[in-house]
Amino acid sequence: MGLRRDEQTDELFRSILSLQSVEECYLYFEDLCTNKEIRDLGQRLTIAKLLRGGSSYLQAAEALGVSSATIGRVKRCLDYGNGGYKLILERLENRETDDD
Repeated sequence: MGLRRDEQTDELFRSILSLQSVEECYLYFEDLCTNKEIRDLGQRLTIAKLLRGGSSYLQAAEALGVSSATIGRVKRCLDYGNGGYKLILERLENRETDDD
């Protein structure tokens, strides 16, 4: 997908990896991003979960009130991206199963 690797971006990712709880994520991301940016990221993850679970574009759009363009972008990443969504969704699913 072409995200340019550099020291600044590496430092950002290291800072995220240092967070130890959901509460710490709220503190950091509220300082780092706008509320809309955080909501948009959360929506994209939810779209990926819905599509991976078999939902159609229309079902995802109706459930979240997002455009088909946003859904299409997430779908392209699921199908042709670097595997980031797949990695995270599998980890989240495993965590949910472990919690049961």
